[in-house]
Amino acid sequence: MKIKADKQIIESILINLQPFLEKKDASQITSHIYFKADGEKCIIKSTDSEIGLEIITNNILIEHEGSFTANGKKLLDIVRILKEGDIILEILDNTLLVKQKHSKFKLPTFDANSFPTFPNIDGKPQIELDSLNLIKNLKKISPAIDTNNPKFELNGALINISETTTDLVGTDTRRLAIASFPGTTGEELSIILPKKAIIEIQKLFLDQITIYYDETTLIITNNNYFFFTHLINGKFPDYQRIVPNTIKHQVTLPKKEMLDAIRMITTISHDIKISFFNDTIRFNSLSSDNVEAKTEIEIETGLTEKFEISLNSKYMLDFLSQVDSETFVIGFNESTLPFIVKDENFMTIIMPIVA
Repeated sequence: MKIKADKQIIESILINLQPFLEKKDASQITSHIYFKADGEKCIIKSTDSEIGLEIITNNILIEHEGSFTANGKKLLDIVRILKEGDIILEILDNTLLVKQKHSKFKLPTFDANSFPTFPNIDGKPQIELDSLNLIKNLKKISPAIDTNNPKFELNGALINISETTTDLVGTDTRRLAIASFPGTTGEELSIILPKKAIIEIQKLFLDQITIYYDETTLIITNNNYFFFTHLINGKFPDYQRIVPNTIKHQVTLPKKEMLDAIRMITTISHDIKISFFNDTIRFNSLSSDNVEAKTEIEIETGLTEKFEISLNSKYMLDFLSQVDSETFVIGFNESTLPFIVKDENFMTIIMPIVA
C-alpha cells in the first residue's frame, strides 16, 4: 500500500482521531489508527471500543491500494515535525514508512484485519431531530455533567424525547441543567449519552447530521464522518421532581454586569455570597482567611426584603457562559433551598452552600 497527501490534510485527520485512541496500553490495536486505500477514497478510523470515528476522504492520492494500522500518537508526532508539503505513507515488509524528501521514519504495524469492526446502520431506527438544535443544546448542559461518578448514569447526558418536546439533562448532583426544544421522532425515547461522546460531537459536527440508535449504540453520520458511541446503561434520576413547582421570587438580571461582578470576586474565592436588596446586589467572597473581596451593582430587583444565597461561583459562570440573551432570570424560595437560573429554553437548578 502507498498513499501520498499534503501534510496539513494528514495532520488534520490524525488530530481528529486522537481522542478515540486507547491511551494507556500501546500494545493494543486500539492504540492504532487504521488506514484503508480503496479506489479513489481513503478510509481512516480509530476506536477505543467505547467510542469511534471513521473519516472518508478523497484528498489523499492512492498509488497502491491496501490497508495498515500504526500507532496513532507516534504517527501524529512524526507528521507534526515534518515540513509543509507532501508526505508519503508506504507499507514495506509489514512496516510503515513515513517519507518526505530526505526524511524517513519507520513504525511497526499490526494486522489490519484484526482492527475492531464498527457498528453499522442497517435496520437501526433514526432519531428525527433538528441536529443543529441538538448540538447547540448539548453544549449548554455539558458543564453540568459529572465525571468519574460511581453512578455511571451521571457521567452522561439524558436525551429524553417525548411527544412534543426533547429535554437534554445533565447533573453532577450539586446542579441540574436542562435544555428543552420542540420536536419529536413520533415516539418516546430516553437514552444516556456519555460526556466524552458529547465533547467530541461538538468538535466534529457543525452541520446537519443523521442519527441512528439501538439499545446500546448511537451512530452519527454526515458526508465525511461516521461516529459511534456506546450508550450508558442505567436509570437517570427523575429530574422533573427536582424542578421546584413554585417560585416565591423572580428577578431579571443583566448578564454582563453579573458576570463581571462574579469574576471579580473569584480572584479571592470561588465560594461567594450574593445579597439582593431592593435597589442593589452585593457580592462577597466566602474565604476562611482574612482576605476579602466585595463589590456591588445597582439594579432594581423589586424585592421588599433582603435575600441572600451562598454558592459555588463556577455553577453560575458555567450557566452564564451559555446564555445567549443580554438578561436572564433568577428564581428562589429560601436561602437554603435550590434556586433556578433561566434563559429561554435553558435552565440550571443550583444547590446553595449551607453553613
